Amino acid sequence: MPEDTAVDAAVAWPSADEAWLRVRGMQTKLHRWAVADHGFRFDDVFNFVCDPATLVMTLERVAGNAGARTAGVDGVTIIHVRMAGAQALLNHVRSLLKASSGRYRCGRR
Repeated sequence: MPEDTAVDAAVAWPSADEAWLRVRGMQTKLHRWAVADHGFRFDDVFNFVCDPATLVMTLERVAGNAGARTAGVDGVTIIHVRMAGAQALLNHVRSLLKASSGRYRCGRR
C-alpha cells in the first residue's frame, strides 16, 4: 500500500501510464486479499484514495468521460483544470482529503 505522506510534503506525481500501472497493481492486490478472506477489513483504503497515482487516474478518467467538455457545478471544465495546472488541483484535493481523514468514518454513525 502507498506510504502515508504528510499533507505539506512534496509529492511526486506520476505520469498517466505510471499511475495506471500502480493503481492496477494496488487493485489486483486488494482483489486478491478480498477473495482469500471474505471477511477481510480494508483499513488502509483511505491511503489508497489519497495516493498520487489514484488521483492522477481519477483525473484521467474524468477527462475521458463523454461530458468532460461540459462544466461541472463549479463552472470548471477539464480544459480549465489543465490550463491552470492539474497538479495544483490534485495537490489541493489531496490536502483536503488528508485534512478530513480523522473525521470520516465509513458506515459508522
